Amino acid sequence: MSNMVTITKKDVAKRTAKAVGERIYITEKIVDGVFTALREFMAEADPEVRIEIRDFGVFEVKKTKPKPKARNPKTGDIIYVPARRKTHFKAGKLLKEVLKQPLT
Repeated sequence: MSNMVTITKKDVAKRTAKAVGERIYITEKIVDGVFTALREFMAEADPEVRIEIRDFGVFEVKKTKPKPKARNPKTGDIIYVPARRKTHFKAGKLLKEVLKQPLT
C-alpha cells in the first residue's frame, strides 16, 4: 500500500507565504490566481498549448489521435473514440536532478 502524501493548494499557499515573507491570506489569493490562470490557458488551448515555467517544467495540452477500433474491455464491442486533448507535464532540469537521486 502506497503512503503517498497529498499536498493541497492551501499547503502551497502556506509554503509560498513562508518563502516570500508574506501573510497567508495574501499568498492564498495569488496562488489561487496562478492556478486559475494556468487552468484557463490550458482550457483555451486551440487545440494545443505549451506553458513553460523556467526552473520547474513544462505543462502541455496535446491532441490525441482518434481510435476508430478501440475495444470496450467489459463487452468486447468495438467502439470509436474521437480525438481529444490531454495534459502532460515534463519536469525541468533542476527538478529532474533532484528526482534522479536514489531512494534510501
